[in-house]
Parts: sequence; C-alpha cells; structure tokens
Amino acid sequence: MNAWIAIGVTTAACYLVKLAGLLVPAGTLERPLVRRLAALLPVALLAALTAQQTFGAGRVLVLDARAAGLAAAAVALVLRAPLLVVVAAAVAVTAAARALGG
Repeated sequence: MNAWIAIGVTTAACYLVKLAGLLVPAGTLERPLVRRLAALLPVALLAALTAQQTFGAGRVLVLDARAAGLAAAAVALVLRAPLLVVVAAAVAVTAAARALGG
C-alpha cells in the first residue's frame, strides 16, 4: 500500500508544479536572470545525474568502467565529434574496460 501512497503523492506534486508554472506572471519570465537560469538549469541537472549514475553505487563512491566511458565521451566532445561518435566512443571504451577488467 505504501507504493500507491507514493504514486499519489508524486502525481499530486507533479500537478502542483505544473500549475505553479502556469500561474507565474509573464513579466517574471522575461527577466534576464530568470532566462539565464532557465537556460543553465537543464545542463546542471543532466551533469548531476550523469555524475551520480557514473560514480555512485548506493552510498559508495565507485570508479569502474563507466568512468572510463565518461572520460572517452569527454575527450570526444573536446575534439568536437558528432553526438553519435561521442556515444559510440563511450560505449566502446566502457565495453572494453569491462571485458578487460572482468
């Protein structure tokens, strides 16, 4: 029964966040600070999610094949490779590191 309570609370919270977004005055959204934050927030959230998924395992910090794949993707990005090449490099390096590391 606890799962259904969590689903209900999450549903209500999502609805309230959506409603809050609709109730914000248009003038507030036109401010330069709000525009900058709105542009940077998705990047920050994606970076945090990537770091947590790469280096975290529960409450423990891990350094495994995922970190090597992330490093390969970072190098490909620095070299201005297309997105598919970045993903392919990350996948290949992660797979190789797992194959060699066991």
